[in-house]
Amino acid sequence: MSELLFEIGTEELPAGFQKPALDQLKSNFISRAKELDLSHGSVVTIGTPRRLALLVEELADRQPDSREEVMGPSKKAGFDKEGKPTKAAMGFARSKGAEVSQLQIVNTEKGEYLMLVQERKGVATAELLPGLLTDLMQGFSFAKSMHWGAQTYTFARPIQWIVALYEREVIPFVYQGMSAGRVTRGHRFMANGALEIKGIAEYRQCLQDAHVLVDPEERRRAVLVEIEKAAAARLDPAHAHVAVDEDLVETVCNLVEQPFGVCGSFDERFLQLPDEALITSMREHQKYFPVVDNDEKLLPYFVAVNNTKVKDLALTRTGHERVLRARLEDAYFFFGADKKTKLDDRYEALTGIIFQAKLGTMLEKSERIIKLARLLAEKFIPEAVAEACRAARLCKTDLLTDMVGEFPSLQGNMGCAYALHDGESSAVAQAIHEHYLPKRAGAELPSSALGAVVGLADRVDTLCGCFGIGQVPTGTTDPFGLRRIALAILHILEHFDWSLSLREVVHKSLSLYGDKVNGSSDTVEQVLAFIRGRFVNDQLAAGVDGEAVEAVTSVHFDDVNDSLQKIQSLVEIRGEEAFSLLAASFKRIRNIIKENTETAVDDLLLKEPAEKELAAVCKDVSAAVLPLLEKRDYSGALSAMLALKGPVDAFFNEVMVMDEDPAVRANRLNLLTAISTLFLRVGDISKMQRS
Repeated sequence: MSELLFEIGTEELPAGFQKPALDQLKSNFISRAKELDLSHGSVVTIGTPRRLALLVEELADRQPDSREEVMGPSKKAGFDKEGKPTKAAMGFARSKGAEVSQLQIVNTEKGEYLMLVQERKGVATAELLPGLLTDLMQGFSFAKSMHWGAQTYTFARPIQWIVALYEREVIPFVYQGMSAGRVTRGHRFMANGALEIKGIAEYRQCLQDAHVLVDPEERRRAVLVEIEKAAAARLDPAHAHVAVDEDLVETVCNLVEQPFGVCGSFDERFLQLPDEALITSMREHQKYFPVVDNDEKLLPYFVAVNNTKVKDLALTRTGHERVLRARLEDAYFFFGADKKTKLDDRYEALTGIIFQAKLGTMLEKSERIIKLARLLAEKFIPEAVAEACRAARLCKTDLLTDMVGEFPSLQGNMGCAYALHDGESSAVAQAIHEHYLPKRAGAELPSSALGAVVGLADRVDTLCGCFGIGQVPTGTTDPFGLRRIALAILHILEHFDWSLSLREVVHKSLSLYGDKVNGSSDTVEQVLAFIRGRFVNDQLAAGVDGEAVEAVTSVHFDDVNDSLQKIQSLVEIRGEEAFSLLAASFKRIRNIIKENTETAVDDLLLKEPAEKELAAVCKDVSAAVLPLLEKRDYSGALSAMLALKGPVDAFFNEVMVMDEDPAVRANRLNLLTAISTLFLRVGDISKMQRS
């Protein structure tokens, strides 16, 4: 067993490229090693903006020897009556790179067959590594790649060096004219000299001595220590601390090889800006961390993280402050200018923003959102219909403000701030902000019903419009984020426990587009199928019983929370033995009735005691179950349905369904169809049959 160290040195990689690249490097190595039958121990990938490194321990010295027995044609087909090989035998041998003389005749259960025994001696790992490393180099998939110089290959950034060591020796590996060695480089500015690497054991320490923290987790911890230390050097830790944003920590971690924090300040007048505007100015453009007091209120300070050790702290601080001041001055100016025009006065100007070329302007979208929001509000919050329509009218107007033009991520936040300034109610202002929530899967949901209603209206309009013009997501493209939109719809409805017919609201949404879209029933079904697919995937990802999910959604999917109740009821009852047996019988029922839809049973045509008993029990169960189904007491309904288990078993044991008399046969099929129809009100329990 030996170790492998592979490092790709590059120009600075974008922060967002590094983790995906390291994940790909690890998974591609594991996959390729498995294909080559090379066993190995731990596989670790670490890196910085200037390097991607793979560290493998206990890598096998060679492939294991193998012996493979390959069966060929029968002896009868392989040799003629004179014992000479036929084309079948010769073709089989040739396809395996062997001679006919190497074929053996073996006895099998089917008779005598030709067999080829192929013994392969394992190849030494050292011989396999150049090809394996080439595959790894070519296996990256970056958001953007580039050519440079005379090179024919692409990479995220120009490659500067390659380290490739196996058993602590250099692998004779050349990629696009660049030879691998054992020389890496330290920090670009503080130790940019050649560093000779001997092996994995010395790798991390050697780079650390050269001011490079190569492990992202170690570098992340260092970032957290540095920003708190920088703040504490200037402010009292008992009353102030850094507001840590995990996404920003990860970004900063991927911008530096060793972090050095500096705490700066800005003019207190900028605190008049909305918090999100201040934070965005610091975070998105400068990658600065805001500082807050014990009440999480913003203070006029920030912390910057440098990639080099600060020699002149005052000079460095002044530089950061000057850069941030320019950004804040712009924001302050935009904020002041924006407040001179009310959001409501901007409404008609939304006609100047195109929502989608085929779907019209943002003004047209807003008018549709208002109508959908009214419909939803009348159902869920009838006391706030007027506020819902008001929030829907204003929810997109901040797109016309200078602040959102400069900081697009502030959509909704600025609308909320300007609405409050204009004298709108706090509920309307909050809804303007919250209608964008959740911004991604698993993110914060709206806290107000008003925000949820406007958010649903906005998303349903986008989803239906895109499907109406054929802009349907594919396996690789989803330019309008429709998967995210569908999940947001599901999560909002689930969070507020609202009962909503998706079919009705989708049909209404498509009708509001008029002749701009294809509003046919086929489009409605496509939208519902898409949402259903996201619902199923979401439930499976959450660990919900997949068979219960399929049992419900394969029959009917329209009301999200109704479906969730059915699924939960099936999950709870499936542990009962009677249910498992009934599920098997139900599958038999479904197979027998096929396309039959009639449920009327004529008591006069019931001949056998078992079918009379089943019909009687079915009536009693239906009488008990139907009221429970109306109340959505699916657990109670399923428990009541279990009474059918015994009579159904007796029916199948004692009654011939396909009687010679057509009327009797039809009557028995109708009886089974009635039972099937009752169960299908909850779900197709045949999907939950125990194997």
